[in-house]
Amino acid sequence: MHHRFLLCLAALVSSFAAALASAAELRVLTHASFALPKPLLVEFEKEAGVALHITKAGDAGEMLNKLILTRANPVADVVFGIDNVLAGKALAAQVLDPWEGPAVGDSKITLLAGLVPVDYGYVTLNFDKAWVAKKGLALPRSLEDLAQPAYARLLVVQNPATSSPGNAFLLATIGALGEEKAFGWWARMRANGVQVTKGWSEAYYTEFSHNGGAHPLVVSYASSPAAEVFYSKVKLAEPPTGSLTLPGGVFRQIEGVALVKGGRERAAALRFVQFLRSPAVQQALQTGMWMFPADATVARVDALLHAVEPAAFDSPSAQAIADKNAEWVQRWTKAVLK
Repeated sequence: MHHRFLLCLAALVSSFAAALASAAELRVLTHASFALPKPLLVEFEKEAGVALHITKAGDAGEMLNKLILTRANPVADVVFGIDNVLAGKALAAQVLDPWEGPAVGDSKITLLAGLVPVDYGYVTLNFDKAWVAKKGLALPRSLEDLAQPAYARLLVVQNPATSSPGNAFLLATIGALGEEKAFGWWARMRANGVQVTKGWSEAYYTEFSHNGGAHPLVVSYASSPAAEVFYSKVKLAEPPTGSLTLPGGVFRQIEGVALVKGGRERAAALRFVQFLRSPAVQQALQTGMWMFPADATVARVDALLHAVEPAAFDSPSAQAIADKNAEWVQRWTKAVLK
């Protein structure tokens, strides 16, 4: 009897293992900043009957390039992280299928056709409160102020050719000033000693004075001061950094999820899109990715109370970005680096 029970148990275990092994695989392509709690992802796998295979392909720009280079034999079924800077390029490359699933909740946040908005945030200038107080320096009130001698060598930005926030900040300046005036400003910033890094991490964690660098002003996010409070080893009542909302210095970034053209497991991919818009995910991404939820009905978590949403932001049109962004980045490289 005992022997028969063990045989039955072994059969059950092997059939369960076989079921897991034969579970369809949903391939998700994301950027390196994608972060959601493991229990949420496991719950999705159970409900959808799939095993998630998540590939993080570096920066969002690198991720889209991977999608374009593999379009003849897609490496993913669903993609998260294409934003309003990259949406035009993605549509032009025809790597996405339009969303034809059910409506995914009310949202004033919209993206180009085919992309379902998941979250949004603001690329803006951050400043080191202690440095500013110690030096007694008035905060700049305009982009023009930053080009004045008083602010020489104080700002660090990211290269728009290799960084999403760097590209977003460039677009904000063009959206506000127009192309010619914007590049005139960038030329003056070069003369005024603007520091350029490859990516956000180098700018924020190495060059920013709050983290031991020499620059009290950095291109970052409106949510960065809130993250400083959240991750601080000592309890803080106020963030040690602040965000500046200068005209022409704020860009609203909207990130979306989309079905990959030629992808497999369409039913599970549709469910994944809806999963990213579910209340549980919309809440979790606020401190997982330090973005605001696209669904306006989802409550803000307490940790984001220190993230002030800018009242205004600037950007060229979606079509202008799609048509001219690559050219603008090249022009920026000549104006600032060469």
